[in-house]
Amino acid sequence: MREIKRLLNRFYREYNFRERMPQDPIEFPHRYKNPEDIEIAGFIASCFAYGRVGLFKPVIGRILAIMGGSPHDFLLDFKIKRQGKLFSGINYRFNKNKDIVCLIYIISELFRTHKSIENTFALFYTEDDIDTGHGLTGFIDYILKIDTSGVYGRDIKPVGFLQFFPSPEKGSACKRMNLFLRWMIRDKDIDFGIWRSIPKNKLVIPLDTHIARISRCLGFTERKANDWKTAVEITESLKKLDAQDPLKYDFAMCHHGIAGLCGTKPSGENAGCKRCIFNQGSRIN
Repeated sequence: MREIKRLLNRFYREYNFRERMPQDPIEFPHRYKNPEDIEIAGFIASCFAYGRVGLFKPVIGRILAIMGGSPHDFLLDFKIKRQGKLFSGINYRFNKNKDIVCLIYIISELFRTHKSIENTFALFYTEDDIDTGHGLTGFIDYILKIDTSGVYGRDIKPVGFLQFFPSPEKGSACKRMNLFLRWMIRDKDIDFGIWRSIPKNKLVIPLDTHIARISRCLGFTERKANDWKTAVEITESLKKLDAQDPLKYDFAMCHHGIAGLCGTKPSGENAGCKRCIFNQGSRIN
């Protein structure tokens, strides 16, 4: 474990976060200065952060462009019949046009009712929680109870809408929601730290295929499923390296995988393994 910690700390310390930011959805909330705008842009960007970066970034950019210089001001004045049509024609994979309009509507409702996404999340998180899982489950349940008839004509939750809001309670790794929480809660590197009520060590890693592959290579988990339990297990392993800020390694590890060094073959059989920085270490104990 000592060698793994040394390697990861060096990798983290020398990583050029700013250079990689244009290849990451966190680029979008960095376009804003006001916390309310950062929160909204971050939530929207994280919701679409699946699939290829080159495909989802234009969708996020188009949505935010429609909302103008202040997404917060846009949402406070949002009316489905009036502004909903501005998003006409925007679709992304599983998310149909009405699903995207409904996402915008849901965020507007959170701000009208609770003034921020943070305030809504805080209704379900307590200091005694071992991580953000309980709060996230309550937050998602709350969202799914909001009446959507203004968008769909009746209060329904189509698959393309539900895809935005996975829940730990159903076993999902909740990669995109955990990504959003990392952005809002961590106060280092390129993360914003604008949510002050939740400590960094309560975060759960945003588990995607890249993080999962590297984590299995390093021995952070032996679980096969990329689910909530695996995300928690990897996070607990990272806490052995940094108990207060375990997710400091997330961005660099993820983009190491995105760069293509980690293939789909078992560790040691990929061409990139020989030049991988993590190949110099040993598995965690």
